[in-house]
Amino acid sequence: MADSLETAADYKNRLEVLMYKMLEYYSGDPKRSFHLLKVRDMAAFIGTGEKLDDGTQFLIECAALVHDIGIKPAEKKYGACGGKLQEQEGPAPCRAMLTELNFEEKIIERICYLVAHHHTYTSVDGIDYRILLEADFLVNVYEDELPADAVEAGRNNIFRTATGLKLLDIIYS
Repeated sequence: MADSLETAADYKNRLEVLMYKMLEYYSGDPKRSFHLLKVRDMAAFIGTGEKLDDGTQFLIECAALVHDIGIKPAEKKYGACGGKLQEQEGPAPCRAMLTELNFEEKIIERICYLVAHHHTYTSVDGIDYRILLEADFLVNVYEDELPADAVEAGRNNIFRTATGLKLLDIIYS
């Protein structure tokens, strides 16, 4: 999905710049900073296990870093940051950040789409979308101390990748 002329080193450097930018965005908020890092790590692990091409791997890791970017504007605007508000308020700051970092328009479009749907579990239209849902769920189960029935519901309604299912079984069995 990303420009095929980029090398693995280019992707790594761009991911690092985006990671620092997001950590600055959440400066003073360690809970959200650690959340984005954990979701990125889970997404990277699942993507590797699913043998994604370099461009798609890059895209999913970027999307994982920015997936919750809508929390701050939602809190400012509504005093709340539920999933649907994150989806509604996330694309604008996501687009601004990725544009500032000179991301290609097609990459910006896809990442903004993923940000705008990362709490929507229907009509999943790609492996990148699926992996983002799975990675975020794996981390949220732990952070939110969700019960076993929520894990089972996630297994039945969210997980489709072999790597994501394996992680769910290993971590939450």
